[in-house]
Amino acid sequence: MNLALLVASRTLVAAALLSSMAALHAADLRSVSVEQTDNRYHLVSEAWFDAKREDLYRVLTNYDEFHRFTSAFVDTRNVEVDGEGRPRFYTRMEGCLLWFCKSFVRNGYLVEERPHEVVAMSLPEQSDFNYSRERWSLKDEDGGTLMTYDFEMEPSFWVPPVIGPFIIKRTLRAGGVDAIDRIEAIAQGKEPKK
Repeated sequence: MNLALLVASRTLVAAALLSSMAALHAADLRSVSVEQTDNRYHLVSEAWFDAKREDLYRVLTNYDEFHRFTSAFVDTRNVEVDGEGRPRFYTRMEGCLLWFCKSFVRNGYLVEERPHEVVAMSLPEQSDFNYSRERWSLKDEDGGTLMTYDFEMEPSFWVPPVIGPFIIKRTLRAGGVDAIDRIEAIAQGKEPKK
């Protein structure tokens, strides 16, 4: 084997080892499932983050940052607390199901159990959903944080039959996969990759 080939092969092996070591400390989506019953969709996922629970909690309770998770969010912000002292939020998402494009608004409030759990409840009368509840449960694990995400929603808008539910389920699954690395970067104080 000539010297150039030997050096090149060792360089490739070293690069592969460094790459696999970096992957050991990256967000890891362990599971995701999406189910539909009638007009209600339910997503449950579990992901491990190379971030402290408190930092992840801070990110998940700051709706001013949510637009950085995914391009589906076009406007996100914290809103003044409600009459019961609960933090409130506003989000506007945009998406298309085939030729049917729509903007979706959610207004709601947070129920917090710092730093273990956050529940985001939408107000149906101020949202495009008859029902929408998100729950993030956080647990310390292996120097990082294990997050269980439970999202249940029932849209109040028309969903094209047959293909619509398939596309919603696919979009929910893909959105979760895309968002975890960005959420982790924000929790670590870094700029998320586009």
